Amino acid sequence: AFSLFDKDGDGQITTKELGTVMRSLGQNPSESELQDMINEVDADNNGTIDFPEFLTMMARKMKDTDSEEEIREAFKVFDRDNNGFISAAELRHVIPLHF
Repeated sequence: AFSLFDKDGDGQITTKELGTVMRSLGQNPSESELQDMINEVDADNNGTIDFPEFLTMMARKMKDTDSEEEIREAFKVFDRDNNGFISAAELRHVIPLHF
């Protein structure tokens, strides 16, 4: 999933990259909301999210998520052919090889 956010492949997620993905999921966060999301998990205070920080963000999001619709939307990111299943190929597409 990290590679979906890290559009330029530099190993860091910026507010711009985070915003792009959130808008594709139907959200419309402001720049300050995006910065707040990054600041919550930015352990090294460099203004971006690296992979370990991303895992922290996702773990927190899953704890906060109680909406079935949000879960369905997240599932759709993985289920690229919309058949209701996540195949090994689809999973490999969104999970980096080093994971």
